[in-house]
Amino acid sequence: MTGNDEEPDTARGDDADAGEGSDQRGRSDRADAATGAFERLVDDPPVHEPILLVQLDGWIDASESARGAADAIDLACDASPIIRFDDDTYIDYRARRPILELRDGVSTNLSWPTLELRAGRSPDGRDILLLRGPEPDTAWRRFGRAIASLATEFRVTHMVGFGAYPFASPHTRPSRLSVSSPSIDVLGSVPFARSSVDVPAGAEALLEHALHAAKVPALGLWAQVPHYAATGAYSAASVALLDGFHTFTGVRISDDALRAEAAEQTAALDEKLEESPDLASLLASMEEAYDRMVEEERSQTTPDPELELRSGDELAAEIQQFLRDND
Repeated sequence: MTGNDEEPDTARGDDADAGEGSDQRGRSDRADAATGAFERLVDDPPVHEPILLVQLDGWIDASESARGAADAIDLACDASPIIRFDDDTYIDYRARRPILELRDGVSTNLSWPTLELRAGRSPDGRDILLLRGPEPDTAWRRFGRAIASLATEFRVTHMVGFGAYPFASPHTRPSRLSVSSPSIDVLGSVPFARSSVDVPAGAEALLEHALHAAKVPALGLWAQVPHYAATGAYSAASVALLDGFHTFTGVRISDDALRAEAAEQTAALDEKLEESPDLASLLASMEEAYDRMVEEERSQTTPDPELELRSGDELAAEIQQFLRDND
């Protein structure tokens, strides 16, 4: 070898210190790739103490209310992807098959399910990260560690998860929110309903625990959707989730479009239910149960589950059948 051939190995020159940061970033990127966990799409995204919103498809989301609320935040914040997670690591393609685009017999494209971390800024100037896409089918613990590590790196201040579930509640009342969190302090900071129940967990619950362990306040917000409306659009629940997001984080997202949709959906349900006096009577019973439950929560007494379940079961069965018959 000549001296010139050896120079890159023995002399760093004046650029050595300047290149140290990029060398570290390069090592970090290689480490990310080596784990098979995720790919960085943007180097050093300009986010400052962001809030992390989690909305994953495939778990409980009645009427796609959580997706609707997350879409509103995504749009308002003009979010774009900064990290893409490795689908081969987290997705079971037999459960979530890619979509084949076939045009006149020509296989033009395969559209793959994608799990991304997106970044944007709210209209009032708060940085927001959005974790969106299909809920992982596998490697949940690895996924939790990856998200907790990224939350620490980006100095996330709060995590909020969105979900929605069918419940014995009337469409004539605001959608109630229930909450979950590993932290009693976090639960005490919001005025929403709490439940005691053993249920299968989603990945959002895993992330609540992973971020709590990383000392990030984490809260799951769950909107209640009337049983009989849970198979169609129900924007009132999306509005409730955005209100809950504001209560916990202080960030207000415009919900005018969702409120307009909710008003139209409520009017349509009212019109159908007015055709049956029996169903109107059941709805009145459900309103009574709802009002009693809200009052008992305010007075910190135990709600009466018998009244709640009786009204919900009757209304769910009879109104769902009525709506099917009149579609």
